[in-house]
Amino acid sequence: MTGYSRRTVLQGSLTTAASLAVFQQASASGHAGRGKAAAPDDETFWAKIAAQYEVKPDIVNVENGNWGLMAKPILDAYLEHTRRVNRDNSYFARREYGAIYRGILGETAERLGAKPSEIALTRGATEALQAIIGGYNGLSAGDAVMYADLDYDSIQGAMRSLARKSGAELVEIDIPEPVTHDDLIAFYDDALARHPHTRLLLLTHISHRTGLCVPVREITEKAHARGVDVVVDAAHSWGQLDFTVEDLGADFIGFNLHKWIGAPIGVGAMYIREGKLGDIDPNLSEDPDSERIYSRIHTGTSNFAAYLSVPDAFAFQDVMGGPAKEARLKYLRDLWVAECRPIEGIEVLTPDDARLHGGITSFRFTGMTEAKDNTTIAERLLSEHDVFTVHRTGVAKGACVRVTPGYYTSASDVRRAAAAIIEARHHFSS
Repeated sequence: MTGYSRRTVLQGSLTTAASLAVFQQASASGHAGRGKAAAPDDETFWAKIAAQYEVKPDIVNVENGNWGLMAKPILDAYLEHTRRVNRDNSYFARREYGAIYRGILGETAERLGAKPSEIALTRGATEALQAIIGGYNGLSAGDAVMYADLDYDSIQGAMRSLARKSGAELVEIDIPEPVTHDDLIAFYDDALARHPHTRLLLLTHISHRTGLCVPVREITEKAHARGVDVVVDAAHSWGQLDFTVEDLGADFIGFNLHKWIGAPIGVGAMYIREGKLGDIDPNLSEDPDSERIYSRIHTGTSNFAAYLSVPDAFAFQDVMGGPAKEARLKYLRDLWVAECRPIEGIEVLTPDDARLHGGITSFRFTGMTEAKDNTTIAERLLSEHDVFTVHRTGVAKGACVRVTPGYYTSASDVRRAAAAIIEARHHFSS
């Protein structure tokens, strides 16, 4: 396989000079390969990481939630893989790709703390979750499925379709705002108690709307005690937070690798816990009697080069390290939140409890709860301050603006974002 793996990354198997440079720089600073993690406020180290990203130069982009930029080494590797696939064509696909793919699948499973038989690669978390929810066969008329306002739109739609198809009741709940860690667990436990016929619960580990991090493990334990299966949308959490599937304890999970893992667009993973495969029907294109996880998803012809780039993305992530990445993103989030939260009229929607957020956090201005209000706020941040954010809707208490730093974001970037938010608040309140 062209490219590099985490085992050989420091032995000269990198695909480009740029790839080698970042690892040499990181190693020289004492953070790579020596068991020493970079501190979240070590701007010298994080500047070296940032130098490996080619970003739009005329804005401060704090909208990294759509997908994750590929670092330059990953982009170089992706282009090289694309050339190889294009050149070797069906010979590669039929004679070489299978063994390579199984290795990629194995490494993905290992990093998630899962068995290879529990993991299938997909084109994204949405595809994985749609396959899981669409194939779920554990419902009868009179049962119920449950989701919350902070869950992702298309996955809410999948739950609605499942309820309609199976004749189950649809239970929609609104997560309290603000909320504490313990209150959030109690809220879900109470919702399940009030709807005892619930058989499938959707949890979003980190909400794309507000950035709230749900205590999945604790809620899942409450759900399992009531006989409820749990499906988790981890589209935003893997790579932003450092965890394994056992840390979540859920039955079914959908992951992205093209957000916080930094693989090319179009790579995700589906997890079905061992012993739960029978609860998901095979895809209509597959053998209905198949007992392999891959029969639960049928993507057609996928982007070979994107999948081939996954080990390259993993190797780049290893330079930072999972705990260090999580700490860095939370640190950047805390910088701008600390400046904005004390300002009258700015509502920060994610609690400061580190258990309840990663790097993503949204805000709204008091009284400005409509989508058009928050579109206007985001437009002002960009037009007046060159700070790029995005508005989000669907939150029960009103629309908001999301701020999402990335691995290349500097402390000065988020302080600039904070100043822009404060100026905008003064502008709209005057």
